[in-house]
Amino acid sequence: MPEKRKKRRMLVVLLLFTLIYTGIVTRMAWIQVIATRSFSSHHIDLVEKSIAQRREKIVLNTGRGMIYDRNGVSLTGEEQTGLAIFPLVRYSLRENEKMNRLAQALGVSTGEIVNALSQAKHAGFWKNKDGEIIPLTEKQAKDVQALNLAGVLPLPVTVRYPGSGIAHHLIGYLGQNTKEIEQKYQEELLTGALHATSKIGAAGLERSFQPFLVGVGEKSVSYFVDGKGNPLNGLDIRLQEPQNAFYPLSISTTIDSGIQKQMETLFDESTVKKGAAVVLDVKTRDVLGMVSRPDFDPTSPDPLSDSSKNRAIKQTFPGSVFKIVVAAAAIQEGLVKPDEHFMCKGEYGKYGFSCPKKGGHGDITFADAFAESCNITFAEVAKRVGAEKLQQYAVDLGLDQQIGWEKNPFFKMGTFRQLDGEDSGRVFANDIPRNDEGILIQTGIGQRDVQMTPLQAAGIAATIADNGKKQKVRIVDAIDYQNGTSFYQFEDRPLEGREITAQTAKTLQHLMEGVVDHGTGIGIKGLPWSIAGKSGTAQTIVGGEQKNNQWFVGYTPRENPRYAIAIVAEEQPTTGKNHATEMFGKLVSGLAKDEKTRKQ
Repeated sequence: MPEKRKKRRMLVVLLLFTLIYTGIVTRMAWIQVIATRSFSSHHIDLVEKSIAQRREKIVLNTGRGMIYDRNGVSLTGEEQTGLAIFPLVRYSLRENEKMNRLAQALGVSTGEIVNALSQAKHAGFWKNKDGEIIPLTEKQAKDVQALNLAGVLPLPVTVRYPGSGIAHHLIGYLGQNTKEIEQKYQEELLTGALHATSKIGAAGLERSFQPFLVGVGEKSVSYFVDGKGNPLNGLDIRLQEPQNAFYPLSISTTIDSGIQKQMETLFDESTVKKGAAVVLDVKTRDVLGMVSRPDFDPTSPDPLSDSSKNRAIKQTFPGSVFKIVVAAAAIQEGLVKPDEHFMCKGEYGKYGFSCPKKGGHGDITFADAFAESCNITFAEVAKRVGAEKLQQYAVDLGLDQQIGWEKNPFFKMGTFRQLDGEDSGRVFANDIPRNDEGILIQTGIGQRDVQMTPLQAAGIAATIADNGKKQKVRIVDAIDYQNGTSFYQFEDRPLEGREITAQTAKTLQHLMEGVVDHGTGIGIKGLPWSIAGKSGTAQTIVGGEQKNNQWFVGYTPRENPRYAIAIVAEEQPTTGKNHATEMFGKLVSGLAKDEKTRKQ
């Protein structure tokens, strides 16, 4: 009996050994022959990994679709020629004559270029101290090419966010999001257009148009080395790029680069550190320019930083700009006439409510009260209008909703919005007694809980300038194939709410003209183009200190309105000039000057 048990144990051990050995052999065969491109639950590509260990690669273009302005000017960088350096350049360092000629061609000392080349451990481009690729002129590229130096050659490269780039907040930036890639881009992962570590749109148009900009693969040059970094015989530098006449798709925005640059310069040359501006085409509601400050570097963004926020589409306190809404409701409902008289004694009597003008305006017409921004008059008018009508007309003029272009469904994507992260604005906060007199009169002058985005403010100005007509705002006009044909054209979209009548719009136009002719905006009277608008000052608390949000919203020229503009200078001192009004005037003067120059 013990002998039989012993034999059975030996048979079991032998069987287990055979099974284990067979499993190991089978697994090795599977890895080496069958599953080389997808091994383990992590789908590791063994062939690609083995090649990568012997390959030095420079990416010339990520393959991501480009973003252009309305005139075809690239907003996401342009192709330039850079000096590509491969580590095998070390074999050329002793060619003194060629090194001297290379330095001469590049306009640097021989020691400087030799030092840069000798430090090249991996393939890359010649860069300045800020880490930016140094572009070569056409002549420099030809001179370098003629030297025929091993490991050094001029190559075309596209830098997506060059240092000279504009419209950072509008364009947005890229970031890594492995989870999102795995959830939304399975097909791109399978085709190799994306990898788990690829960068995708994380903000702005880069994010909202990610499904269209993703591309079909990168363009790169590679060369192969052995374990010591020496070039492998027979494997020269090779160019790799996808061959596709249609992809990647590109985005044509409505932005005018000339106007955009003017707006950015305007902010950068001012003392305003925080604020935003929007310029709309009155007839089309296309965004011609959109600026937000503080600015940020899209090559190294901080999503948690205040500077990465696009303030042009973020809500903030509008102050007296909201009086446009109050006036529209009161006029269209027949509750007030421009020549009706009110009495302003400077104080309302309760709620600590007062007028900006000490001692009050005295006897004043509604038209003059609008021009001079009389709080007491608008408190009385807001009471007449009531909370329900005030809310309704706010919606009719584009508040309490997102006004950027949207559609549902859109290419089986559900609701698609052009503007990433746009706020809706607000009139009343939830769960408050709207018809409480104190709340109502504070709301009537744009304080309390009222919130508005600069984009919405510009939209209101455009609606009034266009005699009450309204529609959604576009920031992108079209998506195009690589060969230039159209993939999708963004049509007009309706804006929620009723339209104010043409007669109401005409009355509001006259009121806004009065602001510049003899009211709070008189400082920008007499410019090359006439202006109609409304100033605003909203109180806000920053770090326990009272500050003001300064606004000016309007359109120009009066006779044939073309541009609707909103500018806000946030967190300004409670005394001193209105920077938004001043900047508005400078922008209008700049637009007029540019047009005159183009016509000459």
